Amino acid sequence: MDYDYYMNEAIREAGKAEESEDVPIGCVIVSGDRIIARAHNQVELLKDATAHAEMIALTQAESYQEDWRLNDAVLFVTKEPCPMCAGAILQSRIKKVVYGAPAPLDGAAGTVIDLLRNAELGSNVECIGGIKEEECRKLLRDFFKKVRSKIFSEKKF
Repeated sequence: MDYDYYMNEAIREAGKAEESEDVPIGCVIVSGDRIIARAHNQVELLKDATAHAEMIALTQAESYQEDWRLNDAVLFVTKEPCPMCAGAILQSRIKKVVYGAPAPLDGAAGTVIDLLRNAELGSNVECIGGIKEEECRKLLRDFFKKVRSKIFSEKKF
């Protein structure tokens, strides 16, 4: 499986999130060698805290497969999943998660907590991090730099 190719597709989705002023996180889900779902963050666009790229992609993939069980699927995402997304990934039976940048504040694939490989939860999702990490990290860093700049330029001191 060509991790760089699929992560590039997730990065392309992240760009769509940024266009709508959402945090630039993108996700694709692959079954076999076919992309069965593509999504990007739409939290701001939809005014919905659950509209993370992973959540939207999981719904699309389940619809495509006509089953909530995605046993043979691999999820590619530009940033390590948060606890909400990790829970949904577990519930959908995804077998592998490949992510770009770690999430030091809320990473649930090993950086802060490890919900995806937690024996107490009976979870054993294979996780591979750091694929195109610098490119994924740069998307996030540049986005938040722009947001901070906008906030400070609007403040009157």
